Amino acid sequence: MIQTVVPAQVTTVEDRIAGNLGLSQLLLLVTPIFISTAIYFLLPPFAHIAIYKLVLMTTIVFVCSLLAVRIKGTIVLFWITILLKYNLRPRYFVFDKSTLDGRDEYTSSVVLDKSIEETSKPKLARKLLSLSTADIVRLEGLIDNPAANLHFETNKKGGLYVRITEIKQEV
Repeated sequence: MIQTVVPAQVTTVEDRIAGNLGLSQLLLLVTPIFISTAIYFLLPPFAHIAIYKLVLMTTIVFVCSLLAVRIKGTIVLFWITILLKYNLRPRYFVFDKSTLDGRDEYTSSVVLDKSIEETSKPKLARKLLSLSTADIVRLEGLIDNPAANLHFETNKKGGLYVRITEIKQEV
């Protein structure tokens, strides 16, 4: 079997169907016919002419004909899709080494020695604060007091520190 190399220019050329019109242009020029037929039969008064139907049909014909115009060898519909893809992209890319994208997913994991796994990962236990209602009310009073000078500070590792200036209570 003989194999030949096809140049890239040949594969990217859009075929002309009728004169200077391509397939996508012809489809854009034919779609208003089908849409207008659906509007004529599906919107009330059914299968009768109405002013709003004519206005709707002419705007659809006008929009589709504008989308079929070629600018610099590309139709306007493709230009609009290119601009929408560009403008709707995320503005910032945050690189994360721990992302799962591009990694192989394993459905089952086999642990050979459970004792090694249990000793290697200590479980972190969270302490739940058990405050009484009186303590909660007093704490909320401190937070609301502007003299307490409440500050929230974070470190580089994400730790949160809350600083409250001590207030002498009046007796």
